Amino acid sequence: MNDAVRDQYEDLPYPPRNPEDERQRLVTGSPSQIVEIDHYLYAGARDWTEPFRVLVAGGGTGDALIMVAQQLADLGCPAEIHYLDLSTASRAIAGERARVRGLTNIEFHTGSLLDAGDLGSFDYIDCCGVLHHLPDPRAGFRALAGALKPDGGMGIMVYGELGRTGVYHAQEMLRMVAGDGGHAERVGMARKLVESLPPTNWLKRNQAIGDYKREDAALFDLLLHSRDRAYRVPELAAELDQAGLRPVAFIEPALYDPDTFVRDPELRRRLASMSWLDRCAFAELLSGNLRKHTAYCVPAAQKADTVAKPTDEAAPVLKNIDGPSLAGAIGPDGSITVTGDGMEMGIRLPPM
Repeated sequence: MNDAVRDQYEDLPYPPRNPEDERQRLVTGSPSQIVEIDHYLYAGARDWTEPFRVLVAGGGTGDALIMVAQQLADLGCPAEIHYLDLSTASRAIAGERARVRGLTNIEFHTGSLLDAGDLGSFDYIDCCGVLHHLPDPRAGFRALAGALKPDGGMGIMVYGELGRTGVYHAQEMLRMVAGDGGHAERVGMARKLVESLPPTNWLKRNQAIGDYKREDAALFDLLLHSRDRAYRVPELAAELDQAGLRPVAFIEPALYDPDTFVRDPELRRRLASMSWLDRCAFAELLSGNLRKHTAYCVPAAQKADTVAKPTDEAAPVLKNIDGPSLAGAIGPDGSITVTGDGMEMGIRLPPM
C-alpha cells in the first residue's frame, strides 16, 4: 500500500473512536460476530472451549478486533487473536480500546496484510474494508488465503459498485479541483463541493451513502481516498476463486435472494433454475443499493457444507434483537417488514 494511503490513516484514523467509550458500549457488526462465524463456517456446532486462532487483517482503529476479542472472552474461548495494520496511529487507538476493556488475548503487529502468512495459519481471518484499497487486490486475497487453515474460514467486506453510485463521480470531480494540498485543505474543498451538488447529482440522490455528512475522517475515506475500487458479485466471486476460496454466504442473505423482491411466479420459476451465485448477482442488479459486500468464505478444497441448516432440532440464535421484539414485529400474515437504505422488504417466516 502506498505512502498516500498510509499517510491518510496516520493523519485521519478511520473510523474515529474514543477508547473511553468502551466502558459503556460494544460496537458490533458483520462480518465476525461469533454467532455468524459459528453459523456460516462451523454449521452452528463449533466447540468454543477449543483453541481458536484469529487474524484481523487491516484492523484499523479496532472495531472488528474488539468485537471478536470481547465475544470470545465472554465465551471463555482460549483464543489467540492477532491484529495487523500499517497505521501506527490506528494501532494505538485499537490498543487503548483493548486496554480499557481489559482484553489480554490480543497480539499487535504493524505491517502489511500481504505478509499475513508470516504470523502462521489461522482458524478465522477478518478483513473488513481493506482489500479494495490495495494496489493489487488479488495479491491480498491470495495472501489471506495462504494464511488460512484448511478447515478455517474468512469474513470479508469489500465495496459494492451499484450502491456507491455517485461516489466515484464525486471522487473524479475532487481530483480535478482538490488533487493536491494537505488533508485539511482537501477536506475543505470536498465540503464546498458537497454543498454545491444539485438535486440531480447521483451522490446527492443516493440514499445509501451519507458518510460525506460526517466527520473529516469519514468524508476523506469516502471521497478523497487515493485508491479504492468496488465490486459486483461476479467480480468478487472471481477474486475469491483465483485465490482458492469460495463464498458460502453473503450478509444479509435476504438481500441476495431475488425472491425477497420478486413476486411474479413466472419470474420466480426462471430464477429458480439459476445457480446460487447467479441469483445473488441478479438480486444485486435488482435492488441497486448494495454499497458493500460482506461475505463468509472457505478454502475451495473444503467441500463440506459449513452453513447451519434450520432443522426441527435446531435452536434459533438471535442476533441484535431479543425474542419479544421479534415476535411483536410479526404481522398477521406471518411476515416481518424490514426497512433500510431506501427500501422496504416483507420477509415471510417459515410456518411453525
